[in-house]
Amino acid sequence: MTVDEPTLVVAAVILDGRRVLAAQRAEPPELAGGWEFPGGKVDEGESEHAALIRECREELGVEIAVGARVGGEWELSAGYVMHAYLASLSVGEPVAKEHLALRWLEPEEYFAVNWLGADLPVMAAVADLLAQD
Repeated sequence: MTVDEPTLVVAAVILDGRRVLAAQRAEPPELAGGWEFPGGKVDEGESEHAALIRECREELGVEIAVGARVGGEWELSAGYVMHAYLASLSVGEPVAKEHLALRWLEPEEYFAVNWLGADLPVMAAVADLLAQD
């Protein structure tokens, strides 16, 4: 019996100085209204960086530069794991194409939104990282 590998999801922690971009989920219904980092599934044969660039282009209409990975594997729902990467905008301004809303969070607002369960520890790790700079 073989155990299926979990589906890999990538997330972009887009920074503008110390501001962090948060995106409010539109779907599925059980996640709608919660806040997350933009991103999505890595397609077969696609690198994690390429998936992040593609997802940000599709979801936000921007080009990003992908930086360092944040933490290890972040557990999502059954059968999914997430890798989060720091990123910066290289072209364009984010537009909510697939989300209900976007919001730039200042350091004092990092935890002012209702982060989804998997994204909350990522935000905590990013906050710690940015506090060291």
